[in-house]
Amino acid sequence: MNLWVPSVPFSGGNGDLRRCLSCGTTENMKRRRYCSVECRQKLRNNLNMRTGLLQTLQIRYATFYFTETLIILDMLPYNSSDLLSFMYPRRRGKKPVEDFCRMFNDLGNAWWDEVRRTKKRYLATRLILSKARPIPGDIHCVRPLEVREPSRMARSMTCLKLRARDLHSPNLQQIIKRAFRRRAKEVHPDQGGDSALFRRLRTAYEDLIRWAEHPVFTTRRGFPDKWFYEGALNRWTQPTPLYRLQRALAEEED
Repeated sequence: MNLWVPSVPFSGGNGDLRRCLSCGTTENMKRRRYCSVECRQKLRNNLNMRTGLLQTLQIRYATFYFTETLIILDMLPYNSSDLLSFMYPRRRGKKPVEDFCRMFNDLGNAWWDEVRRTKKRYLATRLILSKARPIPGDIHCVRPLEVREPSRMARSMTCLKLRARDLHSPNLQQIIKRAFRRRAKEVHPDQGGDSALFRRLRTAYEDLIRWAEHPVFTTRRGFPDKWFYEGALNRWTQPTPLYRLQRALAEEED
């Protein structure tokens, strides 16, 4: 099957109903990104169970998303700057995960049929990639923004009212101490504050000072409305919350 239209993420703009990033339902979503943990895990498990074909095709990066009528797999092979896309129509009453499995099964069967016919795996790979359509854009369409966050410091930062960009400052220890003194004046028991809150504040201060001496960051990658595959890790990553990407962009501009 060879179907192609311009890539359009499933999630809409302002005013649109919030849809589950795994199944697309709008029921009882409110501010949630997934209708349930089970729904998210089912899609991720099925994506990760079918990475063998992506490895066979030597895919460096890929993204998976869907519209109301299509499921879309955009790919960037190793040693290539050309973006490719597989787009299959969605079946009535079927969830995206079911259509994704069907698409991968079709592609996998076509690859094996060509291997049996030619006895050449590289020819089978070439055939499958030739069925994909080239798409406009550059590598950034499938290579996500990296979000670099301090490892396990979010709660301590909130307690001292520090911003993420503060942790990149060369004067970090002074910033932490000033923040602690400022907050201590607000919550110290001698000033009518809460003793339990002051203890949490003191613990947060000590944790951040230790972190400043040996900083450890966690790198997160992803898109706000696409599932992301990285060939080097051979696994899929769920969409990254939009606020994290916006915060990363703001820090880069600063």
